[in-house]
Amino acid sequence: MDIRRVMAALPHRYPMLLIDRVVSLVPSQSIHAIKAVSVNEPFFQGHFPTRPIMPGVLIVEALAQAAGVLAVESMNLADSGKLVYFMSIDGAKFRSPVEPGCLLDLHVEVTQNRGAICKFSGKAMIEGKLASEANFVAMITDPPQD
Repeated sequence: MDIRRVMAALPHRYPMLLIDRVVSLVPSQSIHAIKAVSVNEPFFQGHFPTRPIMPGVLIVEALAQAAGVLAVESMNLADSGKLVYFMSIDGAKFRSPVEPGCLLDLHVEVTQNRGAICKFSGKAMIEGKLASEANFVAMITDPPQD
């Protein structure tokens, strides 16, 4: 999937869109997505100016966005306006820093599917080495009414 299809699945836009492309997707099972980490990312201005490191919370967010693409594509909800909300994050671990120039491989699997609520297991890898991992739950819903 190219960036246009990713953007059809997710409501996120720059600077919060953290998926650049999808390498593979097995509906209702797994996704492998890529985030190309550039020194031009706005968060590097303050985290940290002398040693830029991608914040762990954004690595987990990238995993969640990959899960969102997986859920939306699995349910044929692209361009539907449906949103995927975090419900919980468990067991987040950060093994190595993610620095500019990295290709962050995001691997997410569905561990439980109950319709609108799904559980996921995610791993962020750099050149085959584990950088971060987390388990999380998300809910697919309509956007809030004004």
